[in-house]
Amino acid sequence: MIQNFTPLSALLGGALIGLSASVLLLSLGRIAGISGILGGVIQSPTRDAGWRWAFLGGLALGGVLLHLLWPAAWQSTISPAPLALVLGGLVVGFGTRMGSGCTSGHGICGLTRFSTRSLVAVLTFMATGFATASLLHVVLGRVA
Repeated sequence: MIQNFTPLSALLGGALIGLSASVLLLSLGRIAGISGILGGVIQSPTRDAGWRWAFLGGLALGGVLLHLLWPAAWQSTISPAPLALVLGGLVVGFGTRMGSGCTSGHGICGLTRFSTRSLVAVLTFMATGFATASLLHVVLGRVA
């Protein structure tokens, strides 16, 4: 069951993500894969650091601005345990390294470049997500 679906904000958000990925690709020839951008800062702090830090800073600044301008966007009825958040973050981080990229790199940038590797990765992400949500629904009796 879909609750609180707002197509206008979803469309605007998707357009902004696509625009930022296009600007990065057209201006610097770089792919807007967040895990790759962050991984590059961690692995080689001096190589290509300027645009990477600017991109990551823009993500953080965007979140802060959204919180200041539209606080309701941050409201949630879900309160996961801190341990679950940390473990979930570690599992996602491990998965992005294993899959040579994250959903933004493969799903937004890879598919638009007709990358077969990205298509396989996105299909795997989606199938795993569907299976996990279905399993949680059956086992816990609720929608994930």
